[in-house]
Amino acid sequence: MDHGLDLRHHEDVSPGTGSLPPRAWYAASDAPALSLNGTWRFRLSPTADAEDDAFAADGHDCTAWDDITVPGHWVLQGHGAPHYTNQLYPFPVDPPRVPTDNPTGDHRRTFDLPADWPGPGTAVLRFDGVESCARVWLNGTEMGDFKGSRLPHEFDVGALLRPAGNVLAVRVHQWSSGSYLEDQDQWWLPGIFRDVTLLHRPEGCAGDHFVHASYDHRAGTGTLRVDADVEGRVVVSELGIDVATGETATVDVEPWTAETPRLYDGVYATAGERIPLRIGFRTVAVEDGLIKVNGRPVLFRGANRHEFHPETGRALGLDAMRADVLLMKRHNINAVRTSHYPPHPAFLDLCDELGLWVVDECDLETHGFQAVGWRGNPVDDDRWTPALLDRAARMVERDKNHPSVVVWSLGNECGTGRGLTAMAQWIRARDDSRLLHYEGDSSCADTDMYSRMYADHDEVERIGRGADEGPEERRQLPFLLCEYGHAMGNGPGGLSEYQKLFETYERLQGGFIWEWIDHGLAHPSYAYAYGGDFGEEPHDGNFVCDGLVFPDRTPSPGLVEYKKVIEPVRIEPVRVEPARTDGDGDGRDRAVRITNLYDFTDLSLLALTWSYEVDGVSVADGSLPMPAVRPGECAEVKLPPAPGRGRGAESRWTVRAVLAEDAVWAERGHVVAWAQLDDEARPVPPTPGGRTPVRDGRRILLGDAAFDAHGTLLSLGGLEIKELRLDVWRAPTDNDNGMPWRPEPSLSTRWRRLGLDRMQHRVDAVELHDDALTVRTRVAPAASDLGLRVEYRWQSDGPRLLLSLEVEPEGEWTVPLPRVGIRFGLPGASGPVRWFGGGPGEAYPDTCAASMTGLWESDVDAMQTPYVRPQENGARPGLRWAEVGGLRVDTNDGPWFTARRWTTEQLDAARHRTDLVPGDTVWVNLDIGQQGIGSQSCGPGALPQYQLHARPQRLDVTFSTAVTRGNGAARH
Repeated sequence: MDHGLDLRHHEDVSPGTGSLPPRAWYAASDAPALSLNGTWRFRLSPTADAEDDAFAADGHDCTAWDDITVPGHWVLQGHGAPHYTNQLYPFPVDPPRVPTDNPTGDHRRTFDLPADWPGPGTAVLRFDGVESCARVWLNGTEMGDFKGSRLPHEFDVGALLRPAGNVLAVRVHQWSSGSYLEDQDQWWLPGIFRDVTLLHRPEGCAGDHFVHASYDHRAGTGTLRVDADVEGRVVVSELGIDVATGETATVDVEPWTAETPRLYDGVYATAGERIPLRIGFRTVAVEDGLIKVNGRPVLFRGANRHEFHPETGRALGLDAMRADVLLMKRHNINAVRTSHYPPHPAFLDLCDELGLWVVDECDLETHGFQAVGWRGNPVDDDRWTPALLDRAARMVERDKNHPSVVVWSLGNECGTGRGLTAMAQWIRARDDSRLLHYEGDSSCADTDMYSRMYADHDEVERIGRGADEGPEERRQLPFLLCEYGHAMGNGPGGLSEYQKLFETYERLQGGFIWEWIDHGLAHPSYAYAYGGDFGEEPHDGNFVCDGLVFPDRTPSPGLVEYKKVIEPVRIEPVRVEPARTDGDGDGRDRAVRITNLYDFTDLSLLALTWSYEVDGVSVADGSLPMPAVRPGECAEVKLPPAPGRGRGAESRWTVRAVLAEDAVWAERGHVVAWAQLDDEARPVPPTPGGRTPVRDGRRILLGDAAFDAHGTLLSLGGLEIKELRLDVWRAPTDNDNGMPWRPEPSLSTRWRRLGLDRMQHRVDAVELHDDALTVRTRVAPAASDLGLRVEYRWQSDGPRLLLSLEVEPEGEWTVPLPRVGIRFGLPGASGPVRWFGGGPGEAYPDTCAASMTGLWESDVDAMQTPYVRPQENGARPGLRWAEVGGLRVDTNDGPWFTARRWTTEQLDAARHRTDLVPGDTVWVNLDIGQQGIGSQSCGPGALPQYQLHARPQRLDVTFSTAVTRGNGAARH
């Protein structure tokens, strides 16, 4: 690392010069503040030294410069382009040096002080986030420079201010030594992307302050002490507290938890300033090998959250932050890991207010050093330790007064080294009231928990049983999956099985889905762009689109599934017993068991409702008493007698736990948990038959159906049907495509090598019998002796046409099939689609917990899931019947049902949403089976029970053109 020259500020390993020591952030004060957000003047240079610093001087002519919005990223405002990498550095690994080609943005803002700006005192200039290195001047005087993109930096500027014409100049380098510490699987987006604020500091103003607010769960009391650099008083009127800073007060309180985010309003007042405090009393500790808050173990139902907006990148407004927290709360998420840097501080205020556990992660990742065997890794080089300690201190000091923050995380994917140990030691010395997390060191020497990412179910179970390998000390620690359930594209699958493990083994205290949002950048040609769409190299493609919500924050099916899997209330049937009846009802008692899976609260905030559905339509509904069940306990609730209308049809109960009253995060009636209980099975309809197939020239007629000479269905009752045949191909999902860095071929690679995307169909026999038309075919890939023997047996009673499909594999199949079923087209199809089966959204074998059986209606376009990179989507499971384009299908086999306006081949070829152009044919798939989804884009594949191995399969489907009558109102 000794390069024999004096390194400039942006390549020096130091964290910077001139900035003030870090301190606690607060949202408000009675001291004046002036936002410097808005329109700045901007000039982009190709290198760090292309321009001198004359631009910082008074009177510099910048009329030829462009305008730019701050907060913002210049690459999203027409200057340069974004660059995405997951792990690899986009420049040569030669720390701390960076390329000569180093886009550098000069920013300039002229401002006046408000007329009422106080004269006495001083002022502080605060930057909440600049990527990746900034050098600052005010009125021609250099204030200093800094690195640490997602961390605050302040400068004392009081002596330089003037009433009018203040010139603030900031030079920002895209690449710096700090870039080696910020390799965090996201877009590289330079700029001043968080707030810039001028803060008046009056005489006698507050300095740093540390709110210590612990809770004794045995006594029910909270103990408050505010340590402060500047003496003052702390007042919490609601609690009758009025003490000096540094003094302790113990009173009866309601504790803060993510379920009950009780905050007390207080004030820290000095001679010159009053700062509002929002105080939450809680205690975090590892006891008996478990993470406990207020004496109780907690289960993290979490998500990893990068900060992202499709138009403004990491420049997020308060509305977007609030939307994230509200969506998380409404989908039963109770925890967030701020991957992989501290978020905008206002986000933590929302977590305090609305209730989320927070793992606050330091702005640190050196993952790109793995590609060079971790040689030169800064976390194991003492020369970088001051920079690491600076980052740790700026996180802890900024966020230490947030009750929602229960764990500090040293960073992510940095390997191991002395620098991490130094950070851990500093944090423990400064704040022993929280726990420490870091996943990258399997020894857990510096942490309070054992953390893994993407461990498969078997390994997680071994850890839960204490049977995992590793040091004995580690087996005594609580366990977290800091990342799991990689939510890239369609998926993730297998979440229910993970959750069952978490709820079975006490040591397993949950995890955090990777990740919250797709980082798709708004693009005029692609809808949303991902890695490589801006011509950048190297890049990691759409690996940046792996979220539970789409870029516009629309929930994906993965989020809907996760909400169902992590429900804090379990509803399940317990018995069906004979009972006395007075003639009203069916003479059976039914009950449900209600289990409270919350960690702290009873169920008094929820109401219990029921509905009774016949053939998917509700015929009766009502409410049930919600038992006052304490956390971890259960109770049984009896259902009312079933309405008599259920006889002779498929019927079931749907029981829901809903908010009994409005909450700050959702309205009354919001569904928290639900379950369906089957009551009566659907009767088997009579089988069509009786008509004899006849030849008519080159056609075969069977009832109202017409076939060509090869036995391919052409029409039914005048409705054209095209290319009905066996289908085994699906457009690979991101999880099918696997991990490109792994040596073994992905599932989709194995499929394509075998030729499953180009199967050939051979007709072996067309047989006309007295009561049926039988067509025998063999479906097989080229250059292989593997095949599928397929028999289509057609029967008709005139208007109805029954297909009995049988599939028999030939050869030794060593790879699971993508799907098995039939596909056909309906030219000119229009109008809504109605179906009785699973809905309203898509589901697959290992992602179907949230699929609710009912009668649904949609248009074809709305049945598509708009993944940023198009792939297999839109299947509805458990079909009973469907109507689409004038055709009705009935079945008792519960296949998956898909309808779309493009073929699977067109879907497979598409790379962006805009590549898909709807045609005039609706293509329908009815699948006997689908391969599970898994999360092998970064994690385990589909579990064995969800793999679609080649085996004998059968499907019976009845086609007709009759319109449904009397099926009731469908849900949308």
